[in-house]
Amino acid sequence: MANHQSALKRIRQTQKKRIHNRYFSKTTRNAMRALRAMTSSKEASKSLILVSAMLDKLAKRNIIHKNKAANLKSGLAKAVNKLA
Repeated sequence: MANHQSALKRIRQTQKKRIHNRYFSKTTRNAMRALRAMTSSKEASKSLILVSAMLDKLAKRNIIHKNKAANLKSGLAKAVNKLA
């Protein structure tokens, strides 16, 4: 157990950040799963823009690495282009 006040504060901050990051990661993963399941080309292309923005935000906030975000966006774009 932490003995210092600063260590206790760090534990509180880390826990809060972890919950926050998990929420946004899970939301993005669900959006990606929904995008891959789409069959309509128009809906998928609209959704791709939103999911790409979500991935960019995760990368900007260092929740995921920027190259991972780029790879995911590339794969999603390929999946959407196959529908067209």
